[in-house]
Amino acid sequence: MNLKKLMAALAGPFTPDVGLLFARVTGALLVLHVHGLPKLLHFSDELAHIDDPLHLGRALTLYCALFAELLCPVLVAMGLLTRLATLPFLFLLLVSMFLVHPDWSIADGQFGWLLIIVFGTIAASGAGKYSVDAHLRG
Repeated sequence: MNLKKLMAALAGPFTPDVGLLFARVTGALLVLHVHGLPKLLHFSDELAHIDDPLHLGRALTLYCALFAELLCPVLVAMGLLTRLATLPFLFLLLVSMFLVHPDWSIADGQFGWLLIIVFGTIAASGAGKYSVDAHLRG
């Protein structure tokens, strides 16, 4: 077997749609597990402690966070209105990184930055062919 065939066999087929499916589902599940569900389950505690950097009021800020961290990840995982569904979560992340935690180093905020990279990539690329969006496009 020559080197070119060996490299092709090791690299396998080019399947960006599988990668997008993996990023969508795992990223969305991570956000739901770490952020969305704890906020929902401990709503009153969260309401008492949530930061309000845009001065919307704690209740509205928490409802917006729940929208971005519960509904939007479900839509992203399904691949339904995917690009649109990434925007509230990306906005929430950017507000968090720049207004709530401006003193964090890149190392301190690496989880947030990685989520921005994952959801930013999904926003730029779309859901891929394994999604409700692709099914609706036909």
